[in-house]
Amino acid sequence: MQKRYLSVAMAAIVALALSACSAGSAASTATDATGETLNVWIMEGTNPGSEAFFTTVGQEFTKETGATLNVEFVQWADAHDRFVTAIAGNTTPDVAETGNTWTAEFAAAGALAPIGEKVTEAGLEDDLVKGLVESGTYDGDLYGMPWYAGVRSIIFRTDVFEELGLTPPTTWQELVDVATVIQAERPDLIPFPVPGDAEMLAYPWVWGAGGDVSVQKGENWESGLAGDQAREGIQFYTDLATKHGFSTAGATTWKETDVLDNFAQGRVAMAISGSWTPATLLEKAPELEGKLGAIPIPGKDSGISPSVLGGSHLSVFNTTANEDLSWTLVEMMSTGQFAQDWADQSGYFPGLESLLETTMESDDPLVRPFAEQMVDGGASVPVTPTYGAVQAKKTTNAMIQAILSGQKTVGEATEDAAVEMDEIMNGK
Repeated sequence: MQKRYLSVAMAAIVALALSACSAGSAASTATDATGETLNVWIMEGTNPGSEAFFTTVGQEFTKETGATLNVEFVQWADAHDRFVTAIAGNTTPDVAETGNTWTAEFAAAGALAPIGEKVTEAGLEDDLVKGLVESGTYDGDLYGMPWYAGVRSIIFRTDVFEELGLTPPTTWQELVDVATVIQAERPDLIPFPVPGDAEMLAYPWVWGAGGDVSVQKGENWESGLAGDQAREGIQFYTDLATKHGFSTAGATTWKETDVLDNFAQGRVAMAISGSWTPATLLEKAPELEGKLGAIPIPGKDSGISPSVLGGSHLSVFNTTANEDLSWTLVEMMSTGQFAQDWADQSGYFPGLESLLETTMESDDPLVRPFAEQMVDGGASVPVTPTYGAVQAKKTTNAMIQAILSGQKTVGEATEDAAVEMDEIMNGK
């Protein structure tokens, strides 16, 4: 089994109690650009306080450079298509947040400006979180500045577990046992939703069973989704809905945001969700304060099922009229107090190792389990420019939806998905 686990550097992350390495926000390459405007795309929903955050960033940016920020918030669901269209029409922003699975794709398309030299000149080269450096690198150069990272684990209603005398599951069978009790005793709750439009929630079961998403063999990539182990994991995951009835029919088309919304509405007992989720959940449903817990995704028989390391880079697009000004913003946002503030507000981990060195252990039930997942059970999707196209095609999502809807068996759906994934990733 060839999964891409987090680097040793990530093992320093054991809590979210981070301290800033610098009180200043000014970038080292600040330049005089009075009268200029920098267009920026940021994904919507990551940080509940995004607008206030960028108001402050904009004020500091203008103070340091004289330029004005024009920030546009883009829905994650629409972002990839918007980027592709903008790249084709040379209408990309100056700077944008790029998902860590997209950066290599956009670099390969010639849309991004390399920033490796600027990182080195700023003295940041040895301070970047290695897991995000890897996914931000294409053809030997860095195109994505590590900004933040997170990981998915299981969140659950502690009040429901206490009411029913339940212990958080540590194996797949225990997950079924716990969900069975919730299903019987609390029919008003969805024990464990299985969303059909959320590929990152499917992969832990593939890896937990010993399977692979796709492995590079020579110059080609070979999908492992149709392998016996991957099929075992996908069968277990989809059975939670189709066999056990722990999900809901509507979840067949749900995205991760739909899981979050239903959790906030008090309809869900436990679900896979990101380390960034608790802040958003409590923003939506403050009545859940003190009623949330988290655990790593259980391994099949013991341990932890690996979960995707998620996160974003900040990238400079080659359509920018002022690369130095664009880099000034990237450096300002990804270092010092602004990087610290974003991590604190969003529930993510920052992209600089120096912001992790003073990390101290935390007993916070919404912090430590995610850190344990990241250290002991973090993995990444294939690092290749073509994987973004797999995501855009929604190959894995279509596979899960076909199984949940009864249109295909696990064998049929995984075979079709593997063939499509290979065709896309190998350019056939």
